[in-house]
Amino acid sequence: MGDSKGFMKYPRQDFKKEPTKERIRHWKEFYLEMPEEKLKLQGGRCMDCGVPFCQSGCPIGNIIPDWNDLVYRNRWQEAVERLHKTNNFPEFTGRVCPAPCENSCVLAINEPAVTIKNIEVSIIEKAYKEGWVKPQPPKKRSGKKVAVVGSGPSGLACADQLNKAGHSVTVYEKNEVIGGLLILGIPDFKLEKWVVERRVKRMEEEGVKFKPRTHIGVDVSTKKLVEEFDAVVLAGGAEDPRNLPVEGRDLDGIHFAMDFLTQQNRLGRGEKIVAEERISAEGKKVVVLGGGDTGSDCIGTANRQGASIVRNFELLPEPPQERAVGNPWPQWAFIMRTSTSHEEGVERDYAILTKGFSGEGGKVKKLHAVRIEFGEMDPETGRRPMKEIPGSQFTVEAELVLLALGFLGPVKRGMLEELGVALDQRGNVKTDNNHMTSIPGIFAAGDMRRGQSLVVWAINEGRATATGVHQHLTTGVKI
Repeated sequence: MGDSKGFMKYPRQDFKKEPTKERIRHWKEFYLEMPEEKLKLQGGRCMDCGVPFCQSGCPIGNIIPDWNDLVYRNRWQEAVERLHKTNNFPEFTGRVCPAPCENSCVLAINEPAVTIKNIEVSIIEKAYKEGWVKPQPPKKRSGKKVAVVGSGPSGLACADQLNKAGHSVTVYEKNEVIGGLLILGIPDFKLEKWVVERRVKRMEEEGVKFKPRTHIGVDVSTKKLVEEFDAVVLAGGAEDPRNLPVEGRDLDGIHFAMDFLTQQNRLGRGEKIVAEERISAEGKKVVVLGGGDTGSDCIGTANRQGASIVRNFELLPEPPQERAVGNPWPQWAFIMRTSTSHEEGVERDYAILTKGFSGEGGKVKKLHAVRIEFGEMDPETGRRPMKEIPGSQFTVEAELVLLALGFLGPVKRGMLEELGVALDQRGNVKTDNNHMTSIPGIFAAGDMRRGQSLVVWAINEGRATATGVHQHLTTGVKI
């Protein structure tokens, strides 16, 4: 490494952020660029570990120590080449990934981890700025055609890999814009949409065809797709939201989180929304149910829309401030985390079970809940039984309730029913080790195959599925 004692000499420095009062007035990203000289020192903190656990902590196996060192040595062009070897879209993961690599950084055993995520996004943005990210269409085409259904991160990664291998790829997207949850699910303040559009344009220049507003199983039959292409990849995501079947659920003002987020993203794109269908937090008392990333996105969005107060209720107990004994390094640390959206204003509460809603004139006005406690873990099921705490019932005012309770897997009606692919016990599309479904020539990738997960896992899924498709089309030859 460039500086073998860098981890002792240079303290961790994160990107600076706009103050919360300023950033909630707009929808743009709010991290401030770090000067290259300071970034180089952050790269110099990498320890050249004998076993780089950061790589095993990264779902796509990024060769992290290499590009940390290259940044320290001011060899940025080599750094982006090394980065692209394992990651098709570092400009996405460098912005929205929760950085499990940093959890697994050896330095993180007793010191702040290396700023891996910040270095990653800095490398790719410098590469774009310098003109190093150029279209690289394949020199030769295989004559094989592949359809990818879904243009989220797994579909895009799969399409990119297969196109690079010389196959002719067409990506179908049911929505009006290419990008899946990257465009319509993740808020602009975490990922501005020009970032996605820039990469899609590169892929088009390399030969990938995109067909938005084309819903497979509705606009185009699955039979026609299978007949026209040599292989089909299902990458439609896990879009079946978990509901909350309690009294008052049908009151106006209670919405699934993704309906709220996608509508705001469409508004940000300049699309018009019918007034009666508008979901707005402006001036309202908002309750977000669910403490994951989607819930956090709802909090940031509600604050930007002008909510009078935002509360966040989580079913599980409050996480500890530090790792528990049973959660050692280099595992993902199950600890209290405060996102940038939490910083912007929210009242968080834990171990709360929603019992029902009440309202006036058909509109929600109150949420009724009870506090719960968890018993010891059952060694057979791995679950902790929960019970309501007597006398702990309470009510809060709620004019907008957002359900961020996770997803039950892919939507079954339509495409999956038409194809008749087998499902696993969790309701996801079942595949073999090559990501092929129960029907030869049809593959599955991303959340549709593994269930709701992270963007970085979706990219890993897309790459792995592309390898399976390529082997199927070329009788065993690897990409």
